[in-house]
Amino acid sequence: MVVFALLIISKAGGLIYNREFNAGLAKLSSNDLLILAGTFHGVHAITRSLAPVATHPANRLSSAPPSSIAAPFPLRPTGLEVLESSHFRLTCFQTVTGTKFLLFTEPSQPNVDVVIKRIYELYADFVMKNPFYTIEMPVRCQKFDGALDGYIKGNVR
Repeated sequence: MVVFALLIISKAGGLIYNREFNAGLAKLSSNDLLILAGTFHGVHAITRSLAPVATHPANRLSSAPPSSIAAPFPLRPTGLEVLESSHFRLTCFQTVTGTKFLLFTEPSQPNVDVVIKRIYELYADFVMKNPFYTIEMPVRCQKFDGALDGYIKGNVR
């Protein structure tokens, strides 16, 4: 099992962090990474709006428009979460603040949700608690890089 790369995208759609851990995917230029981040941000926003409208089963035969029927537990649209190909799997984890973590792994990588949430914990501990870090700016934190290396190379391989 292999983790190829990690990208972190700000809530505005800008690439604030990218890191390659293992070879296996084509090497992208800085420009290509910026385009990938912006494109994914747009696609994610579109897929959030494609979510079906939740309706209560008792109201499905109602003639009222769907927007006027309230579901008891409204579904919260999440957008694109996993994109899988024969060569890699892209997993997206969006935080409450809108920051997106994109993790590229082998398609057979188990427990990707656990891995990406641990990466988010490391980000919260080493980047967000850093008094010198400015939100929405590129992440340049050696302690985060070291903790990420230790976790990915030590536990996931």
